[in-house]
Amino acid sequence: MNLYFLVEGRSTEKKVYPKFIEYFFEGKLTRVNQFHKVVENNYFLLSGNGYPRIFTDILKNSIEDINSVDSYDYLVVCIDADENSVEERKTELNDYLKEFKEEGIELSNKCTIELIVQNRCLETWFLGNKVDYKTNPSGRILPKYQDFYNVSELDPELMPIYKDFDNHANFHFAYLREMLLERNVRYSKNHPRHVAEKPYLERLIERGVSDNHIMSFMHFYRLCNKIKEKLE
Repeated sequence: MNLYFLVEGRSTEKKVYPKFIEYFFEGKLTRVNQFHKVVENNYFLLSGNGYPRIFTDILKNSIEDINSVDSYDYLVVCIDADENSVEERKTELNDYLKEFKEEGIELSNKCTIELIVQNRCLETWFLGNKVDYKTNPSGRILPKYQDFYNVSELDPELMPIYKDFDNHANFHFAYLREMLLERNVRYSKNHPRHVAEKPYLERLIERGVSDNHIMSFMHFYRLCNKIKEKLE
């Protein structure tokens, strides 16, 4: 079983997805640094260098690479929803796949494509940790965010935009940064710290199971579990 992960981001995703994969697959997948080096129970991870380039350029190249070696069982595409819905991102992917097919480029029948939509972004998922959420923060910014929308009680994926921001992703990033600062953790895109480590991920899974929140994260978690059962 070999997997090809195409992730949207240039920094955070490249750091946290290998940790997701290590934990969710219990170390049963080994990473290779070149797509053609897969043998058995390997995975390759590539950045799409942002949206829309992940769709307009990189996805087509990835399909051609996968077809050229004929050794992959799954192509997992991971992108942010941003200001779109999960369904809109699915439609967008299908439209690009149809366009590629018209150009004579179609993914091999041996390989299954799966779309993971981070709704709204990776930071939205990380806001789901109730344990790291401080109910009585000492800073001046986090209480404003809490009064606006308490992510320890309400689903982070449904959080609207705070008045000082022009999109969901920027607000969710700022909220997470303030939340973790209360625990003396400085989160950044280049240094996501402990958010993809086992203890943190366990809290996110607990949140998904108990509250039916962060469902796009749970979709990814359950997909990994389904694939893991097929590993020899």
